[in-house]
Amino acid sequence: MAYKAESITVQMSAGQRASALNHISALRTMMYGDCAIELNRFLTDMRNKRDEKFEQNSRALSAIFFLANISKERHNVEYSELTSDEITALIGAMNHLRAVVSLFPKKLTLPN
Repeated sequence: MAYKAESITVQMSAGQRASALNHISALRTMMYGDCAIELNRFLTDMRNKRDEKFEQNSRALSAIFFLANISKERHNVEYSELTSDEITALIGAMNHLRAVVSLFPKKLTLPN
């Protein structure tokens, strides 16, 4: 008898998912080191003025910084200027967003 994926999954709240993602991030740090290159690339991509969605990307990035409780004056600093506490908070905010996005309805439709 085969197991179905639905029977072996556990329902988790957004907070539980975020905590689990933060725990996984800590384990990855121990195994592979930090994610400075990927995080720097992400910030660079989000700040790319040639992207047609630059305005929305900037707003999304500001929302991540806001969720991380990083002051507005520091939203435009380069990755290398962020403190380790700010990086930790930024990754925590990104993990929280990942957890919330995973709960979005699967088949969104636009209103008429």
